[in-house]
Amino acid sequence: MNSVETLIVATKALTLLAGAAIAHLSYRAYTETKNTALRALCIGFTAITVGAVLGGVIDLITPLDFLYGVLAQSTLTLLGFLAILYSLYR
Repeated sequence: MNSVETLIVATKALTLLAGAAIAHLSYRAYTETKNTALRALCIGFTAITVGAVLGGVIDLITPLDFLYGVLAQSTLTLLGFLAILYSLYR
């Protein structure tokens, strides 16, 4: 593993930790309030976090071209942002 790959793994790991913390806190807020906007917020941050990690996994671990990782990450990021946008309008 070269230095760029090491940096990718490190940033993806930190993204996973930060995203999981945000998703967990928004989920806790949802369970306490039953506010559907907070549920959508949790779904949005979860999708963005999973997309970031999945993009890295596809790029570094699978034999697929890196464009598949970019596509997976971009798709989940879009879905996550749409869920967050929905939560802001609820």
